[in-house]
Amino acid sequence: MISILDTLTKLAGGIQTQGSQGDHPFWMPVRGSETAARIDGLFDFILWVSIFFFALIVILMVWFMIKYRVKERGEVGPPIYHNTVLEFFWTAIPMIIVVIMFWVGFKGYMDLVVPPANAYEIQVTGQKWKWLFTYPNGYVDDTLHVPADQPVTLVMTSTDVVHSMFIPAFRAKMDVFPGRYSKLWFEADGPGEYPIYCAEYCGTSHSAMLSQCIAHPPGEFETWLTEASNFLDTVSPEEGGKMLYDMRGCAQCHSIDGTNRIGPSFQGAFGAQRAFTDGTEGVVDENYIRESLLQPQSKVVAGYDGVMPAFQGRMNDQEIGALIAYIKSLQ
Repeated sequence: MISILDTLTKLAGGIQTQGSQGDHPFWMPVRGSETAARIDGLFDFILWVSIFFFALIVILMVWFMIKYRVKERGEVGPPIYHNTVLEFFWTAIPMIIVVIMFWVGFKGYMDLVVPPANAYEIQVTGQKWKWLFTYPNGYVDDTLHVPADQPVTLVMTSTDVVHSMFIPAFRAKMDVFPGRYSKLWFEADGPGEYPIYCAEYCGTSHSAMLSQCIAHPPGEFETWLTEASNFLDTVSPEEGGKMLYDMRGCAQCHSIDGTNRIGPSFQGAFGAQRAFTDGTEGVVDENYIRESLLQPQSKVVAGYDGVMPAFQGRMNDQEIGALIAYIKSLQ
């Protein structure tokens, strides 16, 4: 019985079973993994079964309405008796089809939620309104870079509300919760660039919580990671701070043109006197900026909510110094 179901699994999910990168089904996003091909195969199988039975039922219904209509008032049609053979088949065939759908779907679900033991692990943080990806060497980027043809596991958490990691090309989606971890894995079957969305409404700028997954050819991922991890060594502190401002999600809440958003603008902030929600006042200097990054709830500027996530353990001294230099330059 199991071998028969396995055969049907291959038939139902066998569309593009080898190397589906770049394939674009009619009503689906571009496929970037073999898993996506299997999911699309099951979707198509269920869709065409549904279309077939819908058409069959409608055609039979119309035919019976015409064939067995009453032609004269008071006319009684011929007696109708049950048909054992017909009743057996219209019960057995749908049951077999539903069992196939369940088996293929169950196997596909288990494949999606159980990552391989040799998967490359990347930490993911969701926050309003930014995805941050932390690599094993500690480097953090707002774009997901992965090696192609190698399983990748995303270990995800949120700093504020529920988000949802969604990579359509891999048919991969998983909710991301504050205070706990969830996992998602995939394997890009070739180099390419694929969009990432947040599929759970998370506030005002939910639709702008976008990123990208870049799958590197074999051997190029390691080179990219080494170069990207040392980017602060190749630019000035102000330039590095500007890059961190964009990469770490500062731009989502702090403008650089004087416009107030969820947090105060960085323009002209350095050296300014601020009143805090606890009734105290202080000057925006290097120590205040550092404290605000590591312990943002300690001194919240009056008129704003204390919703900024803490970067304690997520930013090193070199990164903090670069961001301070960039804020200083916005006078």
